[in-house]
Amino acid sequence: MLPASVAETTALLEAGGYVADTALATTVHLALAMERPLFLEGEPGTGKTEIAKVLAAGLDRRLVRLQCYDGLDLAAAAYEWDHARQLMAIRLAEASGQTDKALLSRDIYTREFLQARPLLSAIDPDLPPAVLLIDELDRADEPFEAFLLELLGDFQITVPEFGTIAARTKPVVVLTSNRTREVHDAIRRRCLYHWVDYPSAARERLILARKAPGVPEKLAADIVAFVQKLRGEDLFKLPGVAETIDWAGALVHLNAKELTPGAADETLGVLLKYQDDIAKIKGAEAARLINETKAGA
Repeated sequence: MLPASVAETTALLEAGGYVADTALATTVHLALAMERPLFLEGEPGTGKTEIAKVLAAGLDRRLVRLQCYDGLDLAAAAYEWDHARQLMAIRLAEASGQTDKALLSRDIYTREFLQARPLLSAIDPDLPPAVLLIDELDRADEPFEAFLLELLGDFQITVPEFGTIAARTKPVVVLTSNRTREVHDAIRRRCLYHWVDYPSAARERLILARKAPGVPEKLAADIVAFVQKLRGEDLFKLPGVAETIDWAGALVHLNAKELTPGAADETLGVLLKYQDDIAKIKGAEAARLINETKAGA
């Protein structure tokens, strides 16, 4: 059963440990109710992928994930023919005396020899309903997006040698992008869109409480305040929510009760992923940010 309201959608996400604001919960609800793909864009580490995982668990559907990368093609994303088994079938047929090439061709282009990859698996009418996650679409080549148009528009895939395979129950489709390049308008038109931004301090505190419940309250407050300040700095890569959670776990492992300049300097590699950013923040700058957060508190 799909959630019947925005409130139910919010509750479903919260049950999976995902703290969503009203705008995001509304967009997710509309995508489910209207049976439209959901296109989530935003900085890395802001929780885009997690939404698909939570929806799959909350709706009791299998999660089918397609991780995009440079050079991704139809054979890896949708389907390919099992050429080895087809060749074996041809040789067995010839050995049994079958010579009709047209009939033989029809016999080897059947569903038995069609290997489903994530896109086809998600709409397979013989499999349980799915949540299809097309993750980091911006990493794939632009021509790959053309392969998705039929699926996103009609929830079907046409295999030239076989025919059209359509979903019996439409999958919930979530596409994510870190915006390393622009995704084509044809994809955007088929989806409901939401920009997943960095959370407010209050929402990040809630997220940290859900994802890292063992973090002392004072330390959690210091961490969130520091990260919120850090996102206002001119860095190559700002820390996402995932880095906040990792950093909190690292500080707990070091038995920290509150955030100090020394603890920050020792663990910045958990929060920041580029040496230039670490060098810029480490030392006096980290101490300044910590003093400002404590003064603000």
